[in-house]
Amino acid sequence: MAAQILDGKQIAAAVREEVKAEVAGLKERGITPGLAVVLVGDDPASQVYVRNKHKACEEVGIYSEVHRLPAETTQEELLDLIKQLNNDRRIHGILVQLPLPEHINEKTVIDTIALEKDVDGFSPANVGNLVIGDRCFYPCTPHGCMVLLDKTGIDIKGKKAVVVGRSNIVGKPMAMMLLARHATVTICHSRTKNLAEECRQADILVAAVGKPEMITGDMIKEGAVVIDVGINRVGEKKLVGDVHFESAAQKASWITPVPGGVGPMTIAMLLKNTVEAARR
Repeated sequence: MAAQILDGKQIAAAVREEVKAEVAGLKERGITPGLAVVLVGDDPASQVYVRNKHKACEEVGIYSEVHRLPAETTQEELLDLIKQLNNDRRIHGILVQLPLPEHINEKTVIDTIALEKDVDGFSPANVGNLVIGDRCFYPCTPHGCMVLLDKTGIDIKGKKAVVVGRSNIVGKPMAMMLLARHATVTICHSRTKNLAEECRQADILVAAVGKPEMITGDMIKEGAVVIDVGINRVGEKKLVGDVHFESAAQKASWITPVPGGVGPMTIAMLLKNTVEAARR
């Protein structure tokens, strides 16, 4: 079997068009959705992400402002900025780009963002609401994965899903979102025994472990849907996922490429969350 491509670029473009129309409708009511992105330090990857998010906002008509702070910014200074943005009526969503410098506590920063502006979906209240099934902002990357499945017409109900990775940003919320859609979910990680055997049980396999090409074709069930969240730089230019694409594509029915799979969906979902925050 040769896998079909889950084209994140194409589906994200369609989502952006939906968001653009929603923004236009809100503007007719006198509401311009606004997103503030805060970047501390000069991490090259973070700078690229922030630039892409700002550009995406401009394309759909969302007001966007980027606050670039030096790496030596104190935690108190950062918290003061977030409190100002919490009280700024032009801003409906606040995103603090991670990772932060070591002297700043990520949890304290996330906890300071107003719940109604937490468009990343990282606050304890949003996470708790996700777990119990109440209204919340879904974390952008797992939400993007779910939309990829839905827009492609892949049925989740009753399927065996395996998530490799247990991060608060992707692995755990991904498992909760699949569970809410009636999948039977297993979470695996670096200490899972017989990882290959666990993966081979999956109808839907989500790789979010951060290790280049760790999941190989022999770990994949014939006909499985494979979603590769990883993006790893190998050498100077090559980007690869957590899945060995060539061997996995021989077994899977659907697979996301890297790049061009989950990445574009993450930004599309951020736009979607910002518009939802403005609507609320």
